[in-house]
Amino acid sequence: KFVLRNFTFAVSWRAEEILYRLDVDWPKHPEYFTGATFCAAVDSLNGLVYVAQRGDNIPKILVFTEDGYFLRAWNYTVDSPHGIFAASTQYEQSVWITDVGSGVYGHTVKKYSSFGDLVQVLGTPGKKGTGLNPLQFDNPAELYVEDTGDIYIVDGDGGLNNRLIKLSQNFMILWLHGENGTGPAKFNIPHSVTLDSAGRVWVADRGNKRIQVFDKDTGEWLGAWNNCFTEEGPSAVRFTPDGKYLIVAQLNLSRLSVVAAPPVGSIGECSVISTIQLADQVLPHLLEVDRKTGAVYVAEIGAKQVQKYVPLNSYVPPFGS
Repeated sequence: KFVLRNFTFAVSWRAEEILYRLDVDWPKHPEYFTGATFCAAVDSLNGLVYVAQRGDNIPKILVFTEDGYFLRAWNYTVDSPHGIFAASTQYEQSVWITDVGSGVYGHTVKKYSSFGDLVQVLGTPGKKGTGLNPLQFDNPAELYVEDTGDIYIVDGDGGLNNRLIKLSQNFMILWLHGENGTGPAKFNIPHSVTLDSAGRVWVADRGNKRIQVFDKDTGEWLGAWNNCFTEEGPSAVRFTPDGKYLIVAQLNLSRLSVVAAPPVGSIGECSVISTIQLADQVLPHLLEVDRKTGAVYVAEIGAKQVQKYVPLNSYVPPFGS
């Protein structure tokens, strides 16, 4: 009996690398989390972390330092934030928010200054729609802004639209895939979007339980990963700064997976290197990776907090630096 029990114990560990540890001191004052925390963004140039939360009569946007000190909060023209992305250059600190609210500011993708000044609105505020001219959204889920200023938007989170749109820096549509379905380049709740250093766009196609991959310049479909997500579709996708791994969240499983990134020119099959199993009902919704430090910030709508995971190994300098 004793030998058998030991054996079972050994097997349950599996040959997985442990790549991250939880930073229990982030943030210094978690009492600022007063609503359901839907998303987080990192401005690695300026060492800032943005958190967007939902709730009544609370500040929707919280700004922290990467060390966890609270800086400020604001709420101006934010209805129900869903996704967030910090797109700072040396000339401006800015943050983009996708707003899925049904109020007068909803169904938009908006750019703000770091202090909450509204700079740009895409979409028709307060009106959901399928139009392209002018551009309309319905529950826009997330966006990713390239250093060039080009913007990738996934629209949406269970609304009228199931599409991936690429906009130029002056907001012209460069290409889009826009159909509901299960075939290549069709979507069912495209929930998160990111880029790798090889010019590929990665989309968490949540309802179809897969990740789809596209060429960022042409929009050409390059392939899909189905095999890692049989239990539940991915809700978030981000790369580590060295481009070696993709970090994926599965909301209802309360799980983060570290997946090997494929070489240039091939998509192949999905291969999980490591997992972080969170407690039941933590519900990791979206996440962001600091391009300088590799720290992972996970927005948990069940636990109503953002947690920071730090890589155990220090990284080589990230791409784009």
